[in-house]
Amino acid sequence: MASNGVEKVGVLIVGSGPTGLGAATRLNQLGHPNWLLVDKEADAGGLACTDVTPEGFLFDMGGHVIFSHYQYFDDLLDTAVGQGDAAWNTLERVSYVWLKDRWVAYPFQNNISALDKEDQIKCLAGVVDAKVANAVAQGKPKNFDEWIMRVMGPGIADLFMRPYNFKVWAVPTTMMQCDWLGERVATVDVDRAIANVINNKEDAGWGPNAVFRFPLEGGTGGIWKKVAKLLPPERQRYGCQLAGLDKDKQVATFADGRQVAYDALISTIPLDITLRWLGQSEWADGLQHSSSHIIGFGIRGRCPHGLKCWLYFPEDNCPFYRVTVFSHYAKKNCPADGTKLPTLCKADGSGPDSSEAAEGPYWSLMFEVSESNYKPVAQQPTKLGGSAVAAQGTWPAVVAETLAGALATQLMQPGDEVVSVYHRRLEHGYPTPSLGRDGVLKQALPWLRKHNIWSRGRFGSYKYEVANQDHSLMLGVECVDNILFGTQELTLEHPNIVNPRKNLEMKYTREPVMPGLLASAKPMSAQEN
Repeated sequence: MASNGVEKVGVLIVGSGPTGLGAATRLNQLGHPNWLLVDKEADAGGLACTDVTPEGFLFDMGGHVIFSHYQYFDDLLDTAVGQGDAAWNTLERVSYVWLKDRWVAYPFQNNISALDKEDQIKCLAGVVDAKVANAVAQGKPKNFDEWIMRVMGPGIADLFMRPYNFKVWAVPTTMMQCDWLGERVATVDVDRAIANVINNKEDAGWGPNAVFRFPLEGGTGGIWKKVAKLLPPERQRYGCQLAGLDKDKQVATFADGRQVAYDALISTIPLDITLRWLGQSEWADGLQHSSSHIIGFGIRGRCPHGLKCWLYFPEDNCPFYRVTVFSHYAKKNCPADGTKLPTLCKADGSGPDSSEAAEGPYWSLMFEVSESNYKPVAQQPTKLGGSAVAAQGTWPAVVAETLAGALATQLMQPGDEVVSVYHRRLEHGYPTPSLGRDGVLKQALPWLRKHNIWSRGRFGSYKYEVANQDHSLMLGVECVDNILFGTQELTLEHPNIVNPRKNLEMKYTREPVMPGLLASAKPMSAQEN
């Protein structure tokens, strides 16, 4: 403690999500003598946390799964959670699009064989025309919408890509750039698409997360709580909300009045908030984000959806864009079968047949709904389906709309018994790859760096293309190496290097990350699995 009552640390980390924990892990690994991790919440996890309903159903803050481009990430999670079947479920992604009252395998653009003949013709004609037009097109696409048209044509664009992406991002595709795409959106192999239609073949399995793992218990948030337990508890401080920054004096002020001076600050709070604190509102105004509503239903009975994992919904007969069959990921995402719970309402909103608690088994669905000024969400208090069941209480209208949408899309049946309801709104849900984003980042991040502030993470650096959990952790790790040794931040600066699918087999790594290991930093290298 400094003589003026201001606490002094070498590196201050704000936020205990994957980025903050990655930074803290690296500092601890290197034996750094003076660092502190703070978070406004009571536990570690950030946007990768997991909530538990009073009835015992777990819900993540979105459809998180574990897949990785980095051996360092894998080593850390295996150290924290454990290895193999004793700690993880390994699942194959079984993912579909619900469109025109049928399931179409994901990715949609490879599976137009599932559509009606009229839609097949529109989509294939558009793909062929797009291939011809793109061959002579001048320059790069100006925005995401133009990229869609160049790659997929109007058929797929109008049937799926435009409506679905508006539901995800809550902004029109014309207002988004396309440099973020990388491996996240499958392009179209014209010959393959035609062959699939002729052979009536389902063609799934594309993408970096075709196989993923999920912890047996605790949800995604349980992973990060265990990572935090690898770190010295005296260097972690929870329930400690940052209230302001003095960039010149390098002092952080917290809501309880406490002040901490730092040599280097690693901030994972949203960049737009940081910039407004520091008087850079014009830059902040150039960044866009959408909010997310996470809605969950715990249901009595056995799941009727087989091995389905997560599902996409482009149409306007439901408010959600993605649904996760969360009970499929881990048995302990639901209460034990023998747990007795009362029915709150039926899926059609009507009251229960009995007020008596009954046993399971149970299953669960987790829904994601986006919100922005372009796409408002109904939030006035309402009863589910107008039911007068006292036990269910009132919820934002979007919850009732989601339940109705689950019926419209055949995810649930009218008589299904809902035993648990969950809702949480995240103001910062998705960092939008807007047309003006990169111009802001090129000015704002170096400006902050000159003031010894490293703004990193899903919202700290606002790069959706490196915003998965593995990316986020490595943004923290590489940030520490940059602070201490001047090492290049490969993930932040070169997403196109760390993201290609081949890097899932040739993973980027630093030295192993066992607890207590003190090792000198090395440049990022490639390591065969």
